[in-house]
Amino acid sequence: MKMPAKRYLTWALVALGLALWAGGAETASRIKDLADVEGSRENQLIGYGLVVGLNGTGDTLNNIPFTKQSLTAMLERLGVNIRGAQLRTGNVAAVMVTGNLQAFATQGTRTDVVVSALGDAKSLQGGTLLVTPLMGADGNVYAVAQGTVAVAGFQAEGDAAKIVRGVPTVGRISNGALVEREIDFAINRMNNLRLALRNPDLTTAKRIAGAINDFLGAPAAEPIDRATIMLAVPQKYTGNIVQLLTEIETLQVEPDQMAKVVIDERSGIIVMGRDVRVATVAVAQGNLTVTISETPTVSQPAPFSRGRTRVVPRTRIGVQEEGTKLGVVAEGISLRELVDGLNALGVGPRDLISILQAIKASGAIQAEIEVM
Repeated sequence: MKMPAKRYLTWALVALGLALWAGGAETASRIKDLADVEGSRENQLIGYGLVVGLNGTGDTLNNIPFTKQSLTAMLERLGVNIRGAQLRTGNVAAVMVTGNLQAFATQGTRTDVVVSALGDAKSLQGGTLLVTPLMGADGNVYAVAQGTVAVAGFQAEGDAAKIVRGVPTVGRISNGALVEREIDFAINRMNNLRLALRNPDLTTAKRIAGAINDFLGAPAAEPIDRATIMLAVPQKYTGNIVQLLTEIETLQVEPDQMAKVVIDERSGIIVMGRDVRVATVAVAQGNLTVTISETPTVSQPAPFSRGRTRVVPRTRIGVQEEGTKLGVVAEGISLRELVDGLNALGVGPRDLISILQAIKASGAIQAEIEVM
C-alpha cells in the first residue's frame, strides 16, 4: 500500500511542476517580439503624383491650382502644349503617395503604397496613379510607384441625399512601388550589435542579456541602459550574424513593465496594467444636475389703453445633487478588485478618469498615469 501512495505523490509533484512551467511559459515572450536589431528597420517614403481616369470625381481645376499646374507640366513633358488653354476635366486628382522601404530591400523588389487625395476630389475609385518618384528623408529617390488604386470606401449622392461609406479619397496599391535604390547596410560585417527594446525596461533588458549569455556560454551581451543591449559577436559567428540572430531571437524571456494607467480623455478609454496597486483610500462620486426652463408669457394691455403687448420672460432654475455613498478601497488590492470596486460605485468612464487622477494626486495609487 505504501508504494502506490509514493507513486501517486510522485505523479502529483510532476503534474504540479508541469503546471508551474506551463504557467510561466504563458507569460514569456521571444526576444524577436521584445527587441529590434539596430539598423534593421524600415524607411519612410513620400511622393507627389496624379491619379487619372476618375469618373468626374477628381479635383476642380479652377479651385485647385497645383493640380492644374501638375497636369500642364506632365502633358508638356509628353510633348503636348496646353499653355493658355481652358481645362475643365474632372477626371484628374493630385495625390500624396506614402510607403515604407523595407529593411534590406533590394533593387527590383516591390512594396505597397497608400494614395491620399490632396485637393477637393470626391473619390479615387477607378483611378490610376501615374509614375510617381518616392523620396526618403535625405531627398533621394528610392522607389517609383504606379498602378490602379484600390479604394474600400464609396460615395453615392442624389439631389437631396448623400451616402458615404469609409474614406473614398484614400486608396492603396498593392506592390505598387518598385525599389530603385538600395540602402547599404552590411550586417554580416559588424562586430557588435545593439538590440533596442520596444518597451524600455531595466529588468527586461537584464533578463534578455542573461538569456543570451546563458545560451552562448559567455558574457557577450550587456545592458547599457533601459532600452539598449550591447551584443559582442562571438568568434564562431564572425561573418555569420544571420545565424546568430536566428538562434537568439527564439529565446524565451519573461518581460517586466512598470505599473501604468493609460487614459485617453477624448474617447474615454482606460487601460490599467496588472501591477497597479493602491493604498487605502475612500472614494465618493456625485452628480450635480442643473435644470433651466424658459416659459415666457405674453402681457396684454388693458382695453382702450395706450399700452403695448410685451413678452415677459419667466425662468425656473432647479438644482439636484445625486450623491453616492463613500466607498473604501483597501490597500494592496489587485487590478481586478480595483475595477470591481470602482464599478460598484456606478461611475462611467469619464468619472472614472477623474477618480483615478484624484487618487494619483493623493499619492494613493502606485502607478504612472499617462494621459494621451
